[in-house]
Amino acid sequence: MQTDALTLYKLIILFLLDKVDFSLTNAQISNFILDKEYTNYFSLQQCISDLTEEEFIVVETVGHSSLYQITPSGEETLSFFQNMISQPIQEEILAYLKENKYSLRDETSTLSEYHKISKEDYMVSLRVMEKKNPIIDISISVPTEEDAAKICSNWRGQSQEIYSYVLNHLLKG
Repeated sequence: MQTDALTLYKLIILFLLDKVDFSLTNAQISNFILDKEYTNYFSLQQCISDLTEEEFIVVETVGHSSLYQITPSGEETLSFFQNMISQPIQEEILAYLKENKYSLRDETSTLSEYHKISKEDYMVSLRVMEKKNPIIDISISVPTEEDAAKICSNWRGQSQEIYSYVLNHLLKG
């Protein structure tokens, strides 16, 4: 029974990732599955680890977040076994994604991080992704960790305005 349950949890994760055209964080996957009480945290993390090892999903670490995407092998596996996920669970997933798609995408598409590059400088990396491709990618060197943290904190709320400003000014002849 335990093996069947773990298989179902893996299929739910694959189904969730298959229905979005952007990466999901570990927290986003976990929040959905744990809120629905499908399984516990430890079983869920084991399933994510297994899916990664089996190359059904890939993970990219950006800042402090792990971003997951389904692979072609994962899509193929899901196509064979999707019928093992009950219709009510599939409908719950689709309803959740329909209701939360924009906030989920925004969380994973506007990225910022910083790291120390010398005794006195920090490098801030800012990025906005659209369908797995960066539409703007900026790196800025700043003198203090406080400045770096503040820039990262402000990026999500100001990235669209900054993108528009840069594009407009670069397109002026």
